Order: sequence, then structure tokens, then C-alpha cells
Amino acid sequence: MPLARSLSVTSLSGLEDWDEEFDLEDAVLFEIAWEVANKVGGIYTVIQTKARMTAEEWGENYFLVGPYVESNVRTQVELIEPTNPVLKSTIDKMNSSGCKIYFGRWLIEGSPYVVLIDVGFTAWSLDRWKSELWEHCGIGVPWFDREANDAVLFGFLTAWLLGEYAAQSEDSPHVVAHFHEWLAGLGLVLCRQRQLPIATVFTTHATLLGRYLCAGSVDFYNNLAKFNVDKEAGDRQIYHRYCLERAAAHCAHVFTTVSQITAIEAEHLLKRKPDIITPNGLNVKKFSAMHEFQNLHAQSKSRIQEFVRGHFYGHLDFNLDKCLFLFIAGRYEFSNKGADIFLEALARLNYLLRVNHSDVTVIAFFIMPARTNNFNVETLKGQAVRKQLWDTAQTVKERFGKKLYDSLLVGQLPDVSKMLDKEDFTIMKRAIFATQRQSQPPVCTHNMLEDSSDPILNCVRRIGLFNSSADRIKVVFIIIIFHPEFLSSTSPLLPMDYEEFVRGCHLGVARSWGFLPSRPTCQESVVLDFIVPFLLTGIYILDRRYKGVDESCNQLTSFLFQFCKQSRRQRIIQRNRTERLSDLLDWRYLGRFYIAARHMALAKAFPDTYVYEPEETASTAGFRYPRPASVPPSPALSRHSSPHHSEAEDNEEDERYDEELEAEKDRVNIRQPYSVPVKNKVSGVLGANGSGDEVPSEKN
Repeated sequence: MPLARSLSVTSLSGLEDWDEEFDLEDAVLFEIAWEVANKVGGIYTVIQTKARMTAEEWGENYFLVGPYVESNVRTQVELIEPTNPVLKSTIDKMNSSGCKIYFGRWLIEGSPYVVLIDVGFTAWSLDRWKSELWEHCGIGVPWFDREANDAVLFGFLTAWLLGEYAAQSEDSPHVVAHFHEWLAGLGLVLCRQRQLPIATVFTTHATLLGRYLCAGSVDFYNNLAKFNVDKEAGDRQIYHRYCLERAAAHCAHVFTTVSQITAIEAEHLLKRKPDIITPNGLNVKKFSAMHEFQNLHAQSKSRIQEFVRGHFYGHLDFNLDKCLFLFIAGRYEFSNKGADIFLEALARLNYLLRVNHSDVTVIAFFIMPARTNNFNVETLKGQAVRKQLWDTAQTVKERFGKKLYDSLLVGQLPDVSKMLDKEDFTIMKRAIFATQRQSQPPVCTHNMLEDSSDPILNCVRRIGLFNSSADRIKVVFIIIIFHPEFLSSTSPLLPMDYEEFVRGCHLGVARSWGFLPSRPTCQESVVLDFIVPFLLTGIYILDRRYKGVDESCNQLTSFLFQFCKQSRRQRIIQRNRTERLSDLLDWRYLGRFYIAARHMALAKAFPDTYVYEPEETASTAGFRYPRPASVPPSPALSRHSSPHHSEAEDNEEDERYDEELEAEKDRVNIRQPYSVPVKNKVSGVLGANGSGDEVPSEKN
């Protein structure tokens, strides 16, 4: 019986229904990546969030393949016996041949099946497989590159797994193997070299050589067509890695990238134009109750404020109610992740806020992993002092409350001068004296092992942001140590999960090769290197192409300064505009691009069974942005229904805000979507867009 495709976007208001069904009974999908149940970077998040949608589409015929890392398996994977008889016999045969293959469920949304390969267990075959790689593909891997050695082991074991699965199958199912990034790409190359009956898809989220070039002092975007790619890769001692990635891109039936700008990069550096753009999405969580997401923001912000009270104890000379929280998070790549431009923009923003006598204070969080030996003593002491002050306040409050209660019981108004005795004042004075310190609040929460050469700390020293009283910009560098998530609710310093922390911040900064939505609960986002202007919707864009670093810093500073000048009511309105875009970023919508890529591969690998015919882009009337369920009534027309605002904002001009009018402006300003051309089997339509759906333009 054919597996009914349960995926639908009918819940997305403003998008056309997408009700095509695909016959996937004899099709099997293997999705291979080094970051399956193994967090290294952002690809882990992409695969993790997309798994639910893909599992709903493919059902029991969807398997993720990744490396076996014991520390991750203990906390993220439930090991079970394979339910698929063909896969069970495949794993049993490989294990009996000297491999170590595990099967289980990944404990994330969708609970997909995972096949985990212990690459270290077969390290004895490394030299033999390297020789085979050189003999058949002409790619040599040096002995000292441990990451490349792991890629060789993982690639050969993956190809072995797929080949064995095809050999064990009696009915010759239509197997699709989707490989992510160069670390998994060798398995694709071997599948094609061995002529396995498998449809292959290769996705690069950012080219390897592009990462290295961007990390150096190279005018990357303006010289894409001029690079001697072989020389550049050789100079950086990554030529063997580059060859693996380029071979995978050229051998794949379908080659995809995550954005239009990455497609241009791949065309010049990998010498193949991508067949389709597969934008990354996220699982948008809708709230049924009015203002629920705003209440969650207030709760998370309150917990961040508690951390700030402890971190800046003794120097808490700013108003937390007029404090904005900014953050940047990701792998510790100083230039690639945009930390260099962000810090420079913060220094210029600090100057603007000071000369304009602004009462707004900005606290910028850097959430990145680095080598440390322990928590900073001053940081831990600050949280201890904060807790001591809270306990003191609670003690005095209880004593005060008891005296007030006794006075009211006898029918007398309390004498305020007698409510606090000498002992109470002594306790409070001791608590105040405990908060005094001579040093400035620390910039870094941990003791860095290489403090003198750390790029963020060196930049902070250069621009002089030392958290002094005169600075309107405060910097907090929070180090993450060997944890699968960026933040943890078990941390003694900031006990919050990453999503809770993001929800409590006001604005996030993300470096992106195109648009990589990885901040699902942030109020607004600043995305570097994105093209389409969405300024009014709360997404600020820096187009880094054809611009110098100084010009980009000035533009980012301008965005941040304009954001700092907004009132709380204006930020709420902007957040509602941002929410109106969330449907376009949902995997239920963007997942159709991955579906189109897989079926395009099936049509190329099995032309007798599947047909793929590109279609012309259908003209559309535009995307209608729905009014979010959580949006409050217009602040200008119904002030009592709006979230409470400060008294300082009562004197602001009473500007009228018409939600429908603003939505109409958004519909005019935002680009038209385009349709995904996909066809089904000979007997019907294969694609994700047989009815002419609308999907984001290439630059989305």
C-alpha cells in the first residue's frame, strides 16, 4: 500500500494548498551527514529541525546515517533493533565483517531512525582505503589530517552500507541517498564509481574553500571569478578536502545549495551550477493564546536580567528597564561568523549613544565555544553576591511584613519610622558593602587558555569596551564547553536553554551565506550578506557584496542605532511584522525544495520509472501576509489592550498604526515567490508543485 504523504502546508495562511501525493512504497531515503546526532555546527540544527517533516513524508523508509560518538549517543539516541528486515541483514553482515554499526531512534521531534557508524573501529582499513581512493579517484589524503581521515573512513563505510543494502534487497527499491557537506561526500563519489543503483543528492551549506577565503583578508565577493581555486586550496593545505567536495558536487545526480549567493559561490569555486536551491528552514511554533509569545519573552528576559544583576554587581548604574539585549552565536570563527564586524559596529554605536546622551544601555552577548580551564571567579562571585542580596531582601521583607501584620491586627496604622529597626539597617548595610568592588565587571565568563591571542578579547581591548560606567555598550563573552547545545538549563552561571535565551533577547546578529534562519524565537534578526531588503519587517540586511569593511560597519551601526531609538511599543509592532514572515521560514513550506531535489534525483537515476519536466514560473498575485493570532490590537486605537508601556513613553507622539495598512505595504514590498518545477512517475505528477504553488524567490 502506498505511503500517503502527510506533509501539507494548508495551515499556512496565504499559501496555496499543496495536496499532491507521491508513491513512496518502493522508495527508501538515506540522509547522510557527519552531524547526525553529533553537534559540530549549524548543519546539526538544519538536520534536526527538518527531521520531523521528512519522517512524516517517508515514514518507516527514512534513515539518517552519521558517526557513532558515544557521549552523544548516551544522551540523544535510543538504541533498538532494526525494524526493516533488509537493513537488519545489512547491518548484521557488516558487523560480522569487522564493522561496528548501531541502529536506533534519534530523540528529537519526529523520532527518526538513525544508523550510526563507528569509524574508529575500522581504522585498521584506513591505509587500504586511501590507496583505493588514490587508484580510482586520484585523490590523495595526507596522514596528518585527522578530519580528512575520518571523512575517508566514513565515506567508505557509508558506500559499503548503501551497496550492501542494495544487494540485500530482492525487489531493487529506488534508493535516494542525500549527502551533506564534504565530510560525507566521499560516500557519494564511491557510490557513483561503483555504479550502485542509487539516486544521489549533494548539498553544500557553504563551500569549504569559501570558508577559508572569507576567514582571510580576501575581498571574496568581488573576486569570485578571479580565484585560481587549485592554487588557493593548495596554499591553505586543504587541496585534498577541496577535491573531495568538488568530486561529490560533480558526481551527484542533483547538486543543491542553501541560497542563491552560495550557488554563485559554488559555481565559481566548485565549477558546477546547482540544480536547485534548498533554503534552510525552522519549525515555527504557533501560540494559541493571545500575547503568549510576548509573555514568554518577558519571562526569559527577566531571567537574563537576573544574570546581568549578578554579573555587573557594584557597577549596576544603568536602568535595566531601558536595557537592550543583543547576541551573536555560533562556531568560534571570528570573521566567518561576523564577530569582527559586530564588535566594530558596537564600538561605533557606543560613541553614538554617548554623544547623543542616550539613556539606553546595550548588553551584547557572544555565545561561542572556546578553550578554557574554568569559570571566571569574579563571574561566579557576582551570582553569589546577587543571591545573597536577594536573601537579605527577603529576610527584611519578612520582618517588615510581620510588623505590618501585627499593627493592622490591633487596628492601628503602622508607624513607618518604626517598621525598620537598627538590626534591619545593619543587615542591609552589610549587604550593600558586600556589593562593592574596585575592578570592572569581567568581559569573559571563563578563564581563557589563550587569553593573549584570543581574537574577540583582543578586539575588545583594541576598541576599549571594558564595561566601564561611561560605556553605553556592555560586552559579555559567554564560553560554551563541549555541550551539544549552545546554552544549558543546568549551567551554574546562566541556567537557560538556548531557545529560552534567544527568546529573552531583543535582537540577534547572524552571519549568513544567503539566508540561514537559525534564530526561531528572536524578536528581530540582523543577517549579514542577505540580499532582499526587509528593513520594515524587523529583519535588517547588510549586503556585503561590492562594499568595504568600513562601509558595512557603518551600515550595521546605523541599523543598531535606529533600533536603540525605538520605543517599546515600536519594537512590539516590529516584532508582529516579523512574526508575519514566519510561515515563509517554516519547514512545512521550505521543505518542498528538498522534496523537489530528491524527486529530481529519482528522475535522473531511474528515468524509466520517474519523469521530471521543468515548468515555467507561474505568475502570481503576491503572497498575502496574514495577521498573526498573537498580534495585539492597534496600539494607537486600543491602548489598554496593548502590552503595558513605561511612563516615559506616555509623552511620545501618538502615531496611528493600522495593521492592515502595514500588511498591505509588506505585500507590495516583498518579492514574489516562484514555483518549484517537479513531476511525478509516468502515471502521475511527481513534484512538490504540480498545482503551481508559490515558493520564495531564489534570493529568499
